Amino acid sequence: MSVQHKPILLIDDDQSLAELLSEYLATEDITIEACHDGLSGLQKARNQDYSLILLDVMMPGLTGFEVLQALGGHHHTPIIMLTAKGDEADRVLGLTLGADDYLPKPFNPAELLARIQAIFRRIDIVAQQKAQQPISCNQITLTPATRQVEYAQQSIELTGTEFEMLHLLMQQPDQVISKETLSESVLNRPLAKFDRGIDMHISNIRRKLQQQGKIDCINTVRGVGYIFNSATGDS
Repeated sequence: MSVQHKPILLIDDDQSLAELLSEYLATEDITIEACHDGLSGLQKARNQDYSLILLDVMMPGLTGFEVLQALGGHHHTPIIMLTAKGDEADRVLGLTLGADDYLPKPFNPAELLARIQAIFRRIDIVAQQKAQQPISCNQITLTPATRQVEYAQQSIELTGTEFEMLHLLMQQPDQVISKETLSESVLNRPLAKFDRGIDMHISNIRRKLQQQGKIDCINTVRGVGYIFNSATGDS
């Protein structure tokens, strides 16, 4: 799922603003989930996956600054601060604590949308650059720029579909990738009932790896999908 298809979390005690932004951003296919106090917003931010967080400063319970501090440096979701306190000291504090942008109230929703889209573009560029970087895992090296796969310095010839499927699995080692995700991301179609296409492509990848002595790196999770193991044995 791309970042644009994940909802945005709005943490703001102004319910009328939440309704306004929900209606406005819906015209751009952006969904908002709103919390109206800092504590519930912090819990949602920690436990769910959002494309971006809009965070008010002055709220009951935890302030926006306290929410930022509680999230800490391990939280990678972009954050835009929203506040009626637009003085420079507050802007500096918000950015220092980890906010990506700062928008003083009142603001034009069109300006907020422009800032959201700018962050999305930046995330997309970083993701595209990362997607082109070579991946080395479990003695297999996959190079997207040249579409080459090597094991033990031996080239492994894969079809375009097989390459994309292995690439997707290796990007998330030790995590189950569902057949639905593989079908939609690689084959560009929803998984149909009794569709064995994914299974056949995985079988071909395994066979070609085994011919070079690489075994047991792709496991089946019955009824769900496949997992690329970051560490397995070889023949």
